[in-house]
Amino acid sequence: MTEQRLSGRVAIVTGAGSCGPGWGNGRATAVLFARAGATVAIADRDGAAAEETAELIRAEGGNCIVAELDVLDLEATEALAARCLESFGRIDILHCNVGQGLRGGPLEMSVDQFRAQLDINVTSVFIGCKAVLPAMIGQGKGAINTVGSIGGLRHLGHDHIGYSSGKAALVQFTRQIAAQYGRQGIRANTIIPGMIDTPLLQERVVKSGHRGDLAALQEEARRRVPLGHRGTAWDVAHAALYLASDDARYVTGTELLVDGGFMTQTV
Repeated sequence: MTEQRLSGRVAIVTGAGSCGPGWGNGRATAVLFARAGATVAIADRDGAAAEETAELIRAEGGNCIVAELDVLDLEATEALAARCLESFGRIDILHCNVGQGLRGGPLEMSVDQFRAQLDINVTSVFIGCKAVLPAMIGQGKGAINTVGSIGGLRHLGHDHIGYSSGKAALVQFTRQIAAQYGRQGIRANTIIPGMIDTPLLQERVVKSGHRGDLAALQEEARRRVPLGHRGTAWDVAHAALYLASDDARYVTGTELLVDGGFMTQTV
């Protein structure tokens, strides 16, 4: 039994479904939050995937609700926040897990594609914060987690200028939230995953054909990551639990690398 570090709290987790079988970062985080005692609002644009996560939580005796949500829809996001307040009386945690990468640089991508990448990776978090901050300010307490990427800190050998720009901007966005709302008791931090094994790796990266097959990606991790292997969604989830809990009560405006030491290297 996971220690009840989030007992009595209400968490919204976006991107909490999964694009394929197994454990994605959002799904693992939602389940771990529930195991820690939180009531979890599972938000995903794929309602069936969100319901699968909910079934996992309910099977363990946890509490949750499901919302089929486009994170770029302010009205729908505000409606989810209102639903949480009406049902549970509070919103303690916002965990923003949605992101997307599109291959290419300025010559390969259209302007609309670049703008769309900024929207999904940054504007979605702006909308989430806009929807939940009034409740958190009213409570005098809240924790906001955003999920960035090592690709937002360094060029990794493949070109995703929209994704990288969005994830880089997300870091400073989160710092701004921490600085502006710290005196209202709100903390905000960015989790920076490295090479993580998730269904996304199989369903999108491998199937795109640009970066080799799964064996090649595993070999890349063995070669490039100091710990010698890829991480799992649970590594990201445990970082999220720490930042959402009172264990991190004096931690705000910073980034937590979950990368097996990858960023210690220059090559």
